[in-house]
Amino acid sequence: MRIVLIGAPGSGKGTQAKKLEAKYGIPQISTGDLLRAAVAAQTPLGLQAKAAMDEGQLVSDLIVLGMMEERLSDSDTQKGFILDGFPRNLPQAAALDTILNRARRPLQSAVLVNVDFDLLIQRIAGRRICKSCGQMYNTYTSPPKMDDHCDLCGGTLHHRADDNEETISNRLRVFETQTESMVRHYQIQGKLMSIDGSDEIDKVFVRLCKAIEEPALSNQEVSELEKTPKDSPPKVETFEKTTKLEQKAKEVLSTTETDPEVSRLQSSSGAIKEAITMAVKKKARKSAAKKKVVKKKTSMKKKAVKKKVVKKKGSKKKAVKKKAVKKKASKKKAVKKKGVKKKASKKKAVKKKAAKKKAVKKKARKKKVAKKKVTKKKAGKKKTAKKKAAKKKVAKKKSTKKKARKKKAKAK
Repeated sequence: MRIVLIGAPGSGKGTQAKKLEAKYGIPQISTGDLLRAAVAAQTPLGLQAKAAMDEGQLVSDLIVLGMMEERLSDSDTQKGFILDGFPRNLPQAAALDTILNRARRPLQSAVLVNVDFDLLIQRIAGRRICKSCGQMYNTYTSPPKMDDHCDLCGGTLHHRADDNEETISNRLRVFETQTESMVRHYQIQGKLMSIDGSDEIDKVFVRLCKAIEEPALSNQEVSELEKTPKDSPPKVETFEKTTKLEQKAKEVLSTTETDPEVSRLQSSSGAIKEAITMAVKKKARKSAAKKKVVKKKTSMKKKAVKKKVVKKKGSKKKAVKKKAVKKKASKKKAVKKKGVKKKASKKKAVKKKAAKKKAVKKKARKKKVAKKKVTKKKAGKKKTAKKKAAKKKVAKKKSTKKKARKKKAKAK
């Protein structure tokens, strides 16, 4: 399986490429990854690319193509590969064809992921990226639960300065002008597949798998090209400037069977121009009718997609508003609960303080009563001691008087 994914910025081709890589076991290859790997490994091409980037210049197609050729020669690409975001223009597509045909591994299909212009702007303008873990959100399609914060790690969400409507519109116009001729190139080769990428990721992936499982190149054409001897020169298509008539003729002769008259004219020398004009006239009639049908279908599809997008926007906005109202209500409830809890805690604290004050007062009263009792006891003891001392004095006086009387009596 050798495929190219083509899509505007925001079309989701990178996400789909990763899912294809996981399902089919073939590598996803992008120019950004190649440049980073080459610069980190300091390969000759990586050093050239680093020099260009350091000078503020774009890396040339020659360097990018050289890296791509080296990468496609690795063993893990033998079963197939998914090119994501490369080629970006017709010269790169033609050079890629040369590289793959030289290796006898031609491209099997190119898948264009179509997304409505307004939806692309919505996807890119609403994009938010977590600075911490890199998780991506979209304010329109997949908003975070908390504004400006990641649901996974709580990190702050970043909005790129160039993700605004004006710069996005310019980027999409540049993409359209660069890829128009490249898409036509794959269409002429019969390799172009187009899918609607405006739906959910899983639904788009189902469509993508169905598209790539029916490759434009037949198994016989691929096997014949792969069996070509190495010495023989590869069949490489040249894409020179041709007239509109010749381009239409190539498309007609490659996609439809020519009638007997056309084949007879082609076989004769000098009648090729006549055959081309006949084939172009037939093709023009058929294509005119087909274009009318296609225009009607595309206009109907676009209207339906726009209606769906508008409905989704309305429903998502309503859901976001409901969530916001619920959040506000829950916040108010939480604030009320906190207030009630605070009041209750304050009351408890006041009660505790009052109880403590009462306990302190009681203790102080008890202490005073105990002190009074002690002082009273001390005073009583002092009084009794004084009484005892007075009695002793009186007794002493009496005894001394008695002794004096006895002495006097003895003296007489």
